[in-house]
Amino acid sequence: MPYPVLITVHLFAAVTFIGVVFFEVLFLESIRKKLPADIMGLLQQQISARARKIMPWVIALLFMSGLGMAHQHIPHFKGLFDSSFGMLLSLKMLLAFSVLSHFITAMYLSSNGKMNCSRFKGIHLSVFCHQVVIIFLAKNMFYIQW
Repeated sequence: MPYPVLITVHLFAAVTFIGVVFFEVLFLESIRKKLPADIMGLLQQQISARARKIMPWVIALLFMSGLGMAHQHIPHFKGLFDSSFGMLLSLKMLLAFSVLSHFITAMYLSSNGKMNCSRFKGIHLSVFCHQVVIIFLAKNMFYIQW
């Protein structure tokens, strides 16, 4: 697949995934304190049900496009840790796979009825923090030198 297509798919999938997590962490958590627990439970249940339908596809597109972009740069991976760019890219990829493991864990817990409020908040806060660092690295790894 052409690189411009891969990067466009990757960007749209990232915006979608990050947008959902930002919404859940920044908006949903503040709403939680103002709504009765039963209503908040129903809201969280419906958001989770919708996310279970959409987010696997978004994550699949995000990682497939990312791996497709990486595949086109395989010759550049030799000596990856010899530059600050390579080290920051490696960190970004490590964080992305950590986010993937969080997502798989959340899907497992949700599908088995083991997702509770504290796990939901903890996973989402962790993914949110990962995403902040990933965004910072994505936008700055071309400029940070040491």
